[in-house]
Amino acid sequence: MIEVHRLNGSPFYINCDHIETMEETPDTVVHLTNDRTYVVTEKAEEIINKIVSYKSRISLPSINR
Repeated sequence: MIEVHRLNGSPFYINCDHIETMEETPDTVVHLTNDRTYVVTEKAEEIINKIVSYKSRISLPSINR
């Protein structure tokens, strides 16, 4: 899950695996596969960077195993 912010600044988390589309109109609108839509303060590129960071963190093998 990644942290994003509503237009009023309050943070919330979305499951990045459920993002279907994003558009900047000029606010960023995130459409999920479950037909929910969120307007967030982050730009689409910033959300993409958060997704890449999250995916690389969860795919790293554990060193202590």
